[in-house]
Amino acid sequence: MDDDLDQALGAVGPRLRALRRQREVTLAALAETTGISVSTLSRLESGARRPTLELLLPLARVHGVTLDELVGAPPTGDPRVHLRPVTAHGMTMLPLTRRAGGIQAYKLVIPAGRRKEPEPQTHEGYEWLYVLSGRLRIVLGENDLVLSPGEAAEFDTRVPHWFGSADAEAVEFLSLFGRQGERAHLRARPKAKRAGQE
Repeated sequence: MDDDLDQALGAVGPRLRALRRQREVTLAALAETTGISVSTLSRLESGARRPTLELLLPLARVHGVTLDELVGAPPTGDPRVHLRPVTAHGMTMLPLTRRAGGIQAYKLVIPAGRRKEPEPQTHEGYEWLYVLSGRLRIVLGENDLVLSPGEAAEFDTRVPHWFGSADAEAVEFLSLFGRQGERAHLRARPKAKRAGQE
């Protein structure tokens, strides 16, 4: 963490110098506008002085950039998940989670087309499926099931399993997958009673 901070702060000086040169402003003119001495500005640009908020705020204002741009902060606050689909085994998988480890979420799409013969597989883990559209065929051990939209299934992936389209239509479903022993738990709270209700 300290290395990341040092790298970010170390990059501020060259960024300040580049901004000043782009605007063709001298250190003396910048000092006059910001109230920061020429020697402090020079030391900031060379990396000999550690940047502080008191120094960066007036510089960001004068250069017309945000503090994030000045320090090269990573983008934050964007709630969108940027999906990168992966196609494998005739399915398209869209990861819905970005962090490694823990429970992983995917949206899977099996395109319309001919039905495939089941080839059950096993691996460590636990999976939960929820069908969004189409009809999903699941072969799970000795069971051969068909799930319709709104139906869900959960199973230990050490049991031989396979899923595909139950017919020639496309299927879309969500999958939550965790390591062995990790399961998706839903917690429901009772409705709060309104005033006057017993």
